[in-house]
Amino acid sequence: MRHADPADTTQVATPQAEVEVPKMQPADLARGMTRAEVDHSRAEFGTNELPSATSRSMWAILRANVFTLFNLIVLACFTLLAFLGRWQDAIFGFSAIANSIIGVWQESSAKRQLDNLMVLHAPLARVLREGEVEEIAREDLVLGDVIQVRAGDQVPADARVLSAAGLQVDESLLTGEEDAVDKATGAPLLSGAIVVAGHGAALVVRVGADSFAAKLTAEAKRFSLVNSEIRNGLNKVLRIVAFLLLPVMLIAVNGQMNAFGGWGVALGNDAWRDAAVGAVAAAIAMVPLGLLLMTSVAFAAGALKLGRRKVLVQELHAVEGLARVDMLCFDKTGTLTEGGVAYWDTHPTADPQPGWDEALAAIAADDGANDSAACLAEAYPATLAARISEQIPFSSQRKWSAISVAAGTATGTWIFGAPDIILQRGKDDELLERVNELSNEGRRVIAMCYSPTVLDAAAAKSEQLPSDRIGTLAVSLRERIRTDAADTVRYFREEGVDLRVISGDDPRTVAAVAREVGLIEADDDGFDARTLPEDPEALAEVLEHERVFGRVTPTQKKAMVQALQSRGHVVAMTGDGVNDVLALKEADLGIAMGHGSAAARAVSRLTLLDNQFQAMPDVVREGRQAIANVERVSMLYLSKTAYAILFAVIFGALLWQYPFLPRQMSILDGFTIGWPAFVLALLPNNRRYVTGFFRRAVSFAVPAGVIVALGIVSVAIVGRLTAATIQEQQTAASFVLAILGLWILSLVCRPFAPVLIAVLIGAITVFFLTLIVPFARWFLEYTWPTTELWWTIGIAGVVGVILLEIHGRMHARRTGRELADSSARTQERRQRIAARRRK
Repeated sequence: MRHADPADTTQVATPQAEVEVPKMQPADLARGMTRAEVDHSRAEFGTNELPSATSRSMWAILRANVFTLFNLIVLACFTLLAFLGRWQDAIFGFSAIANSIIGVWQESSAKRQLDNLMVLHAPLARVLREGEVEEIAREDLVLGDVIQVRAGDQVPADARVLSAAGLQVDESLLTGEEDAVDKATGAPLLSGAIVVAGHGAALVVRVGADSFAAKLTAEAKRFSLVNSEIRNGLNKVLRIVAFLLLPVMLIAVNGQMNAFGGWGVALGNDAWRDAAVGAVAAAIAMVPLGLLLMTSVAFAAGALKLGRRKVLVQELHAVEGLARVDMLCFDKTGTLTEGGVAYWDTHPTADPQPGWDEALAAIAADDGANDSAACLAEAYPATLAARISEQIPFSSQRKWSAISVAAGTATGTWIFGAPDIILQRGKDDELLERVNELSNEGRRVIAMCYSPTVLDAAAAKSEQLPSDRIGTLAVSLRERIRTDAADTVRYFREEGVDLRVISGDDPRTVAAVAREVGLIEADDDGFDARTLPEDPEALAEVLEHERVFGRVTPTQKKAMVQALQSRGHVVAMTGDGVNDVLALKEADLGIAMGHGSAAARAVSRLTLLDNQFQAMPDVVREGRQAIANVERVSMLYLSKTAYAILFAVIFGALLWQYPFLPRQMSILDGFTIGWPAFVLALLPNNRRYVTGFFRRAVSFAVPAGVIVALGIVSVAIVGRLTAATIQEQQTAASFVLAILGLWILSLVCRPFAPVLIAVLIGAITVFFLTLIVPFARWFLEYTWPTTELWWTIGIAGVVGVILLEIHGRMHARRTGRELADSSARTQERRQRIAARRRK
């Protein structure tokens, strides 16, 4: 055996794409490769060992989650306070530790899923070498080997069929084609496909990293995080804070040093320690420490609730995903249908042979009946069945079966099988025309012919179609529709989520199912993906108008997802096969079915463990709760970031001592933001998502921060004018911050629910406890304010509350208008698409 020049290539069409394979000389079937030829091929082309590179190293995960700018800021401040011996002021460090632990755990879990991803599972392969068939490890196959495959085998390497005897391959997990595919001489065999019938020999044409399985695995192992608007918004906040941190810190440090008598005086005594603590308080207050933690808590709670509904969340931010999704793409099988077929109707000719109903009942009642025959029992029960005297069992190679009845009305032979095989042109034209009509409606059709000749044992053994047969009837079958499919489709359409069915099956069949569940109208047809344009813009235009697609290849699925994303859609993709991996990876949110391939589950963000498509609305509701609650929580934390930056700039520029100790800020944050935010993150919230989370949060936070900052500055001014001590000023500032912070909390909590009222009362109670409990007063260094400061607290509190109330109501009206405008735009877009479809 000799190898051709590897540069000499030919295009061989596979169900996935046009790929290049080396042109090989015909194999010597009687001998296979020699040992010398195996060694030569191994040296020149390598073996069938798949690359074992991991998706991401643990060091990379640690670096991404531990060595972050956020943690660097916290660590620097924590270290400084520890050095100064002010451990009481360093309690903020725990949030950074919690964030790092959650991030490392989440990404390492995803890494384990991807590293275990395998398309090829068969450990052994049968290979013909030097005239002997031997079993070797799959990895030891080389280019040019002749492999033998039979029913139950997984194809171990990309190959081309050399000989076949009834060879059928299940490529459903690779291509989406539900029916087994016949493989004749010259046909391609893709690694990972399962042989379901027959046997054959094939020439290995791609091995190792060049094989379909390896390339698919490598693409699937590519690390990526789910596209999260919340994560993007939080990162934007951290970048802004990081950009402002150095100049604000310089202003704060200079202000604190001068507030303690100037640089020379402060450095000459212990005053610089208090100045450093003030600078740390200014810096750490700018960082929204708890926001990242509360975001993780909200998503983790959603993931736990989804887990109880048999939905596995593999990345926490995926909980957010379906709240933002406006386009859901899914396959027909496993989502709209249960798999298998059900009886639809019988279509006899004008003058059918008597006894056909008894024959159908006999075919359905036979112990060897396949799914297509057995489902006839719904209409033709066994009590009606004729007695079978002889039969020819069904064969996937012949595509028909036959029974003979020796007595009674049904006497004769009845042939049941594929219409194009058993019906005859010129003889059965009436029935062939009806079969064509039913096929165009998307039905699966089986024909039945009658022959008056009763088969004997010899005739049955010959397995020949009777020449005197004549068409009697056609039986139409339908896919088994999930009982929840129509309700799920209706839910998504009512919630403004567009649906696209993307299947490898015949578009007519897919369209028939889509019509039954109400996804398309009665006169709408499926779109044959073989005619889809390759230009991304033209493809996107087709996808805007068509809803149902058949004969879609894996490469097209990925291109379709990208085309929809190019039109601004947030795309979710469901799938269960290896053929869905690329699209699942590319989509904004990949959702795998629990019964699907390990590869599909590994690359997806969510897995429906019990394969129930009806769980999807629950996922939407949990996502909406999480994202709406995080938006409310972010309004609290970003308000604090806004006034903290203003505190640092104003007090630093005026060379005044910072109005709070770090511990005071930590406790105030705890009861006005921290634990109320924890409750808010877990409350039910079914508000529809409207894009612009970050913009809305900032538009609320900045004016609120300005109002709080003005209240604190008024306290500092009065305190300095009345010669109040710094402890009295800090206590008065804590009162004002508590009042205004709690009012901001009340704005975020609206509309009030009993639990939110309890949260507010609890926060107020905690604040008063810090004032009356001796240990708390000592720890926080609170001192009773002067009369002038009490007046200031009252005036600043009342004015601040009024201004916050006006601002909060204006912001709520703007958000309500955005929600209404978003719904109106969705409706207008649907009307435009419907108008184009009518044209």
